[in-house]
Amino acid sequence: MWQDTRMVVLCAISAALYAAALIPFKVVPLIPGVTELRPANAIPVVCSFLFGPAAAWGSAIGNLVGDFFGGAGPGDFFGFFANLAYGFLPYKIWQTIGGARSPLERSVAAFGKYLFTCLLASILCADIVGWGDNLLGLRPFAVLGNLIVFNNMFAASVLAPFLLAAVYPRARAGRLLYDDLMPHREPAPLRRRACGFAFLIVGALGAWAAGNLISAGYWSPGFLPRAMLRAPYSGAIAVVVTPPLAVAIWGVCLL
Repeated sequence: MWQDTRMVVLCAISAALYAAALIPFKVVPLIPGVTELRPANAIPVVCSFLFGPAAAWGSAIGNLVGDFFGGAGPGDFFGFFANLAYGFLPYKIWQTIGGARSPLERSVAAFGKYLFTCLLASILCADIVGWGDNLLGLRPFAVLGNLIVFNNMFAASVLAPFLLAAVYPRARAGRLLYDDLMPHREPAPLRRRACGFAFLIVGALGAWAAGNLISAGYWSPGFLPRAMLRAPYSGAIAVVVTPPLAVAIWGVCLL
């Protein structure tokens, strides 16, 4: 996409929209200096269905710009990659389970696929930020990870459908969708995409569940040294969450 001027422009537009919507809500913190009420999280989802990879890079850059207005810190490094995944996965997962259907299709099955797509993207985003901040010893995985999933899913399920309904038909009519702008590429073989999707589901959900259980003190893995099994459990989470997170990222690469 970086070789196509139009895609670079759409990346810049996605980043600008995301940053502009994030900054005003910096005054409504849920965890001061960490995260805030983020209705802007609908924008990466909408832009992902429209612009594909351009939205992914736009989401990562826009979130980084927004973070500078709330106080930049080392955790922003992980936030960059978490938002890259959050802006990339809706488009990529929908290619796998939605096929050629529009995300606006009015059926229970289509809306269920849409919600599941957004949930997977939200959980992987939360896994990356929760794991990264845990490595830095900044915040408990259970608190930050669950807030991110809540923030993302609220925006994706309540706000994004209205924005998609308003923008998607116009973008399609103007031939501004990713598939219209970029040369056609054959999708990966079905078996590879199915394996990638399975790895993504197992890895993302496994990392999220393990991080929450250990961080909340409900699970003390017996194979770890006793020194790791004391609050805030940073070492235990680093050891246990890293493998499923790696599986999830490998799944993304296979999609």
